[in-house]
Amino acid sequence: MPLRSDWSEATCPIARSLDVVGDPWVLLVLREAFQGVTRYDEFRARLGVADSVLAKRLAGMVDAGLLERTPYRDGQRTRDGYVLTDAGADLLPLLNALVLWGERHRPRGSGVMHVVHDRCGRETASADTCTSCGEPLSPATVSWRKPRDPSRLVPLVR
Repeated sequence: MPLRSDWSEATCPIARSLDVVGDPWVLLVLREAFQGVTRYDEFRARLGVADSVLAKRLAGMVDAGLLERTPYRDGQRTRDGYVLTDAGADLLPLLNALVLWGERHRPRGSGVMHVVHDRCGRETASADTCTSCGEPLSPATVSWRKPRDPSRLVPLVR
């Protein structure tokens, strides 16, 4: 029995979008991909996800056009890495919005994650535009300041 309906042909663009990114594992894989993770083993280790779940999500994300497989050599073996496509990179404002919403409405007791615009060095309160300088945000111009180490910026994929 399916967990939910197939919304891929829905009239509503929100439903069609959720058909692709409505699974929490997809968003967490995107979070790691934005931080430069490309290899299956890295995704698995950082997410603590079962192989069956990760393999299914990565395949679905490739099929949906969010990630692209890129071969690389690992010793004698060729493996597939996964890199963001333009469609995947276009989801940055969604992840930034989740960071901002989560810190505002689901705060932790210790540490705060901030969205930082690298060009001006300021934190932003917007998911797509820097609230300090007004410049649009992109993976090349944004970092997330993580709660584990508030002084450390985590640059996103450049």
